[in-house]
Order: sequence, then structure tokens, then C-alpha cells
Amino acid sequence: MSFTDEELEGVRAAAAAEGKSLKQYLHDLGVREMQRKQFVAGATAWADRLRREFDDAFADEVPPSERRDGAAAA
Repeated sequence: MSFTDEELEGVRAAAAAEGKSLKQYLHDLGVREMQRKQFVAGATAWADRLRREFDDAFADEVPPSERRDGAAAA
């Protein structure tokens, strides 16, 4: 893995701020990013499952361009 001198200085400072070695910090960074992506995918799937129910309950909040029937709110 290569960094510019400025980038490496920043990464070292971030690792030191967390009290970690550079190796441990980079490992944890990769793991956190993987967990973040899993969380976002799960949250998106959850929202997609509930979107129709939410739109039905709050029909006047759905933008006209996204309404299933294409009708505008009164």
C-alpha cells in the first residue's frame, strides 16, 4: 500500500490518536468499512420493504412523480 508523505503522516496521526499501531489502525479501518457497507445494505433493504406501507400511511408526503397512481395530492 502506498501513500504520499502527507497521507502517511495523516494516517499515522489518526492511528496515534486512537492509541493503535499503524498496522492495527489500517486493519480496523478496513473492517469498519466492511461493517458500514453491510449496515447500509441492510438499512436499504429494510426501508425498501417498508416503503409501500409508509407511502400508503403518508400518501400526501409522496412526491407526485413517485406516486403509484400518478395523481397529484389535493
